[in-house]
Amino acid sequence: MIFILYFCTSYQHSYPQLLMRKIRTIEMQRLSLEEFKQAEKLPLIVVLDDVRSMYNVGSVFRTCDAFRVEAVYLCGISCTPPATEIHKTALGAEESVNWQYFKTALEAVEALHHDGYTVLSVEQVEHSTKLQTFVPQRNHKYAVVLGNEVKGVHQEVVDASDGCLEIPQSGTKHSMNVSVTAGIVIYKFAEELLLK
Repeated sequence: MIFILYFCTSYQHSYPQLLMRKIRTIEMQRLSLEEFKQAEKLPLIVVLDDVRSMYNVGSVFRTCDAFRVEAVYLCGISCTPPATEIHKTALGAEESVNWQYFKTALEAVEALHHDGYTVLSVEQVEHSTKLQTFVPQRNHKYAVVLGNEVKGVHQEVVDASDGCLEIPQSGTKHSMNVSVTAGIVIYKFAEELLLK
């Protein structure tokens, strides 16, 4: 607590002209549901391959809303709206973000390829592309596949993908929560294709 207070005080002394008043929700001028539906979308579809936690599904919806992702494809055992647990973390984003259900993620990948998407699984595999080196191309449509909390993306889905993205990790664990992973990967696309 003392360190935080000292840091904030030092920071303010270094930059006295900065105002850091929290912005109220009413001041943020967010899109209405109708405006969101009409707005230009990030050319990205997020595919959830057997994501078992409804809270994770809801969290992915919320992140997809934040960056105007085109759609979420829910596959296999991934729960679909309406569901109280999804709504609890999505906070209504399940109503703004378009979604479809597929019996398997492989079926979703086949449909995406048919529609001209480049499909990238987010998985630790041989010859993966490290996320920090990946640069999505403008005028290109992408889909990313995120896997089950324990087993990850099914191998047959990896095999059907156009490539794999991997988030390098430096700690003792070999994976991150799927909704955290989704946030990192979606931001990478948004940074290059939406926010510049």
